[in-house]
Parts: sequence; structure tokens; C-alpha cells
Amino acid sequence: MEFFTLLFWLLVGHFVADYPLQGDFLAQAKNRHTEIGKHVWRHALLGHGFIHAGAVALATGSVVLGMLELVAHCYIDSMKNEGHLTFAQDQYLHYACKLTWAIVAYLGFFYFR
Repeated sequence: MEFFTLLFWLLVGHFVADYPLQGDFLAQAKNRHTEIGKHVWRHALLGHGFIHAGAVALATGSVVLGMLELVAHCYIDSMKNEGHLTFAQDQYLHYACKLTWAIVAYLGFFYFR
């Protein structure tokens, strides 16, 4: 797949996973400092991370890159939830991850079907 096409689909996957597929419930529940989050944040954060992992795996054809996205996405979101990142910083780090996955996949690393 051409590099910019791959990057395009990774970014589309990010926006679909972060907005319509996240919804208000996951947005609140993945943060341990919210009323519902204090009870279910680990499950909600992991669920949200797996949605992103699936989008990356589908776009790249690599479950390995999907799992790397899972770890990175959960870590970045946790940093935002703890107040260490602004919303904009959180989003830029997610975009940087997508760029990294596009480069790695385009170069042929971790490309398992």
C-alpha cells in the first residue's frame, strides 16, 4: 500500500475510534477520576485501547502494530486523564503514533497477516 494511503486510513481509524466509537460513556469511564470511572476505568480504558488497536491492525495488516497501538494509546490516555497532557498534546501524540505505524508498516517491519 502506498505510504500516504496507509497514513490516511490510520488517521481515519483514529478519528472513528476516538469520536463515534468512543462516545460519552467510554470518555467518562476510562478516567479513574470520574464518578463512573472510579469503578470501571481499567476495563473502559482497555476497551477503548482495543478499539484503536483493531483499527491499526485492520489498516496495516499487522496485529503486532495493533498491540503496540493498544499499549501506546492506553498510556497516552492515562497521562491525559492524570492531567499530565492537554487534549491537544494527547491528540498530537496519537497522530505521531499513527505516523510511526505507517512508517514501520510501509518499510515492511511487523507486517504479519
